[in-house]
This record gives sequence, structure tokens and C-alpha cells, in this order.
Amino acid sequence: MHTWIKIDKHSDFSIYNLPFGIFSETDNVKRVGVAIGNEILDVYAAFEVGIFKDLNFDVSVLESDYLNDFIALGKSTTVKIRTRIQSELCNTNSILKTHPSVFIKQNIVQMHLPVKVGDYTDFYSSIEHATNIGTMFRDPDNALLPNWKHLPVGYHGRASSIIVSGENVHRPKGQVVLAPNTAPVFQASTRVDFELEMGFIIGRSTKLGYSVSTDAADDYIFGKVLFNDWSARDIQKWEYVPLGPFLAKSFASSMSPWVVTLEALEPFKTVGPAQEPSVLPYLNFEGSKNYDINLEVAIQPKNCTETVVSNSNFKYMYWNMNQQLAHHTINGCNLNVGDLMASGTISGKSSDSYGSMLELSWAGSKPVELTEGGTRKFIQDNDTVIMRGHCQKDGIRVGFGDVKSTLLKTI
Repeated sequence: MHTWIKIDKHSDFSIYNLPFGIFSETDNVKRVGVAIGNEILDVYAAFEVGIFKDLNFDVSVLESDYLNDFIALGKSTTVKIRTRIQSELCNTNSILKTHPSVFIKQNIVQMHLPVKVGDYTDFYSSIEHATNIGTMFRDPDNALLPNWKHLPVGYHGRASSIIVSGENVHRPKGQVVLAPNTAPVFQASTRVDFELEMGFIIGRSTKLGYSVSTDAADDYIFGKVLFNDWSARDIQKWEYVPLGPFLAKSFASSMSPWVVTLEALEPFKTVGPAQEPSVLPYLNFEGSKNYDINLEVAIQPKNCTETVVSNSNFKYMYWNMNQQLAHHTINGCNLNVGDLMASGTISGKSSDSYGSMLELSWAGSKPVELTEGGTRKFIQDNDTVIMRGHCQKDGIRVGFGDVKSTLLKTI
């Protein structure tokens, strides 16, 4: 495909991508936008000039605080809208060319949380990450718990503290045990960490009692985002037994503002890791369900250049999204449009591909060196964590932009 829009060859937002997000200008009116190059196509303005005149949908969903109502139109409509935009951006006679006001520079708008997240589930689906954690804190010879290879482990997260890229995070406080066999103390966490994750956005609701099969799961996934599930490792270590993470996770999670559709990611499907032992029938699937998405994490101290500390890939995930969704709903748990399912930390096989400082510094025993000097065991006050992701194949690039937040001192 060739577009008449000028796009840098390294842009995440090529004509093959066209992700959806929510933006506002100085009037503070939130609207649905599509990223193309370094610009945003105002989808409401595009409707007004007539490019969707033969598509029957409620235009009010394009002037909204969130994408939820737009997504709820269903893929039968949203795919047509995206395809129409793609066609118009490739048509040199498009009416959009004569209405330049439908485009706004990305660097002059305010981006917002793309969806109103009603429920958020975080999985634990990287075998490399789970093995690293088990090796560190349990038994190197039996790093994985007995259930790990039989089901996608997950837990319910806190939806209210999910923030959009650019919003900052305050260092959390909680109970910490400073030495074995001693009473806990209350203090600010000294082991704040990032978790390199990706999330997928639910695109169809289900009724209570209904289950989604692995075959049908793609129809229930609208698209994907980058996700930083901030963690306080010292708080987590004390509280997670017997019911799992709580205050160590609920203080903040950062989401990228652009939602990349599954349709844009279709060319980048790939085979995932072999699953042994065989899974139960409801977790069986056919075809390639993993995605080749290059991921990186950088740390940027205040007034310094950034240091890339991790290069990973979403293709490493042991449990894929279809299996996660099938397991999530097998007991009849209902889904709502806008629900977020996060992958869990994405780690690769090499030490430079680990998706958290806990692994990169091996629980603080191997400090990570920074470009301008100094080291990090965990994230310090005024450090900015930046995550990026993109796919590249046969001259096609589809990216997610970035998700970045600065850790501020405790309040």
C-alpha cells in the first residue's frame, strides 16, 4: 500500500497500522483519533466530510471520552471504518486531501486513557519469567509451581489505578520485612520495579455462564496495548502469601494511548513455544496464535540520556491470548467491552531480554549499568521508564508508540 501522507519509514504508525485512541485539543473535547505518521486523523471530522456516508453507525461514538462505545459497534463495523480510512489515505483523489483540518499534529494534542477499564486481569504467562522468579525465591530444581504448565495463572488487578502514558507515579508505601524472621515495618518501598507487559482489550461482552473458546477468542479481542505493571517487590514479597499481589501492584499501571487492532497484527502471527505436557482440551488451539512483537525497556534518570536495559519479544509467551481468554471464561465469568487482560511480565531466554529489574539485576545482586554512569538495582525517584514495541516484516512496520511514566517520591 502507498499513502499520500508523508510518513517516516521508521514510524510506528504506518498505513498498515492505523491504531485507535482518544485525544483532545485545547477545547478539551475528547474524540476518537487514528494515528498516521506524526499526525492524528480526527475520525469525527472525517465522518463530517462524508467518507463513511454509506456506513450505518451512531456517529456519537466518535465524540466520546473512551473507545468503549466505538468498540461496542462490533468488528463488523469497526473493521469497515478502519479499512475505509486506509483506502482514503491511499486514494490520491480522497476528499480528505482537500480537508487538511481533519488532521492534527500528534505533538500538540493531549492523549487520554483509550478505554474505560471496568475489570483488569493480569496473567503470569512467560515461562522464562516464572522460572526466574521460582529460581530466585523457591527451588532452582523445581522453579515452576505444579499448576503452571496446566493453566494460564492469573489474578484480578486494580482497574482504577490504570493510567495513560505520560502520567507519573508516586513511590508506594506498605509493610516490608527487612530481615528474615523479623516483624514487618511500615515504609516507602525501596524496590520499585517495572514489568514489561502487553495488554489486550476486550471487544465483545458475554453473559454470565458463557465461555469463549480458543477458536472464537479472536472475535472477542479488539486490539493490543503496551503495559507497564508497576510493582513494589519488597511489599510484594511479604504480602503475596497466601492470596497473591495486592498493594505491591495496585498503586499504578501505565498503558499506551494507542490500541493496535488485531487486524493490523495479522501479518506478524507466529508459532509459540511447545507446550508440554499436553493441555486440557478446552485450552487446545489451532494455527499460530503468538505475535512477533519486538519490545524494549529504557530507563532515563532525570536530566540524563536513556539506557535501554531490556530487549524482549511477545512471541516468547508460553500461554497465548486465546488460551488466556478461554481459561478466563471457562467457569462462566462474563466479559465486558473495555476489559483489560494483561500478559504478565514478558521475559526472553537471555539475561538482556528479561522484563523486570528483579530479573535484570537478579534481585539486586547484579546492578545494571547506565549509559551516563551509575547503576540501578531497582527504579529510583525521578527515573522515567519507557517501553516501546513494534513489528517489522517484509517492509511493513506496525508499532505501538511508547508508554512512559516517571517515578516520583512518595507522598
